Amino acid sequence: MDSEMLLTYYGDDFTGSADVLEALALNGVPAALFLKVPTAQELSAFRLKNEVFDGDRTLAAFGVAGVSRTMNPVQMRKKLPDIFARISRIPTRFFHYKICSTFDSSPGIGSIGYATEIALQAFPASWVPLLVGAPDLNRFCLFGNLFARADGVTYRLDRHPTMSKHPVTPMNESDLRLHLGQQTDREVKLVDVFALEAPVDEREKLVAKTSNQGDPPIVLFDVLHEKHLHEIGGLIERFSKPQQQLIVGSSGVEHALSAFFERAGKKKLQANNLSAGKANRIIVVTGSCSPMTKKQIEWSVANGFSSLRMDAKRLMNPQTRDEEYAAIISKAMKLLQKSRKLILFSALGPDDPSITETKAVLAQLNGTEPVTLGVLQGRILKSLLKKYSKSRVVISGGDTAGQVASELDIYALEFLVPIAPGSPLCLAHSKNPVYDGIEIAFKGGQNGNERYFDYVYKGGIDDSQGK
Repeated sequence: MDSEMLLTYYGDDFTGSADVLEALALNGVPAALFLKVPTAQELSAFRLKNEVFDGDRTLAAFGVAGVSRTMNPVQMRKKLPDIFARISRIPTRFFHYKICSTFDSSPGIGSIGYATEIALQAFPASWVPLLVGAPDLNRFCLFGNLFARADGVTYRLDRHPTMSKHPVTPMNESDLRLHLGQQTDREVKLVDVFALEAPVDEREKLVAKTSNQGDPPIVLFDVLHEKHLHEIGGLIERFSKPQQQLIVGSSGVEHALSAFFERAGKKKLQANNLSAGKANRIIVVTGSCSPMTKKQIEWSVANGFSSLRMDAKRLMNPQTRDEEYAAIISKAMKLLQKSRKLILFSALGPDDPSITETKAVLAQLNGTEPVTLGVLQGRILKSLLKKYSKSRVVISGGDTAGQVASELDIYALEFLVPIAPGSPLCLAHSKNPVYDGIEIAFKGGQNGNERYFDYVYKGGIDDSQGK
């Protein structure tokens, strides 16, 4: 590498990794998101397709889209040390272990505490800043407790209508110190809102005392609004080591470091001035069961989108798979001849009977079926794009996203335009020329408002998110 990166990161899921890519871009930092850890030579040779950064097409930051949110500790121990070690070979000012702003984790699945322990081996530090709140995503941390806004109401996370009932990692404790304490023996300290609003010298003394210990503590920061982020960014910069400082947190980390990026000569993008223009055609593939995705599908269908249900139980059953696959392709091709806006979905919300039916099929297979629903959905999309290669694409659902990207031979993504906070429209870098340069958005199930798919089709920003 010719120069040090401003920041490198590993995302614990695919859509969350795209969230950081957007945060970096909006702060004027040319960045790319890779599906595998790139080498120094690959980074030096990489060039952005988009010239939005005043013509600068070289990278100042990069990330790796991971899946550690779905890993158990044994899997983490097997996979993460090598990934972190390879990333650590690239000189950087900060390394960010990116987690979901709703802190999806448990001791058994997606353990943030255990991942932090592994990260510390590759990125030793005297303290580990933990920044979870992200005001632009309607996530707030107060006195150590995490809150999230949904449908105009702000909930403590253990009472949030979705997160408290999460099928894999239900949130039953909103105090992140207690929640994280179940995942690590490391001390978790708090810099609360009162400390952040104290005079500069007082909060600096507090952080200096908090971070200056033999056994590195995890230091959680409260966040209510943007001003807090800027104060936190200054504290992280002030008390971090000059290279490879480990930070754990949401995309709030990149917004907190905005002053650091600005001093490095990066100029913030004017998001409202960015547009990709209206698409010739849009294909949406969604494996999400979230209530918001259900609303997005229903709104879109009521406003001119065609839709086609993919029968998940038939796709997952080896005896009916080929027949269902062929039927979906045939029906989708016919719909695309008539409509320029198509949604392919496998479920409508968390109460869709197909979810239970598909789980029953999977239970009968008893783990012997190697092909996942996400892979099959990726293959369906791949077949459609062979004929309609100029289509704009949306992938909805964190588990679906990475599998679909792999099917399209995508090896990296770059930011194109913002659509809704955390779910931008990106440009794909693919080894296959058919898919190289395709415009694609990866959306977490709960992200965006009901008009999200239409905003992607029109190539414009969703400025009503969270209102």
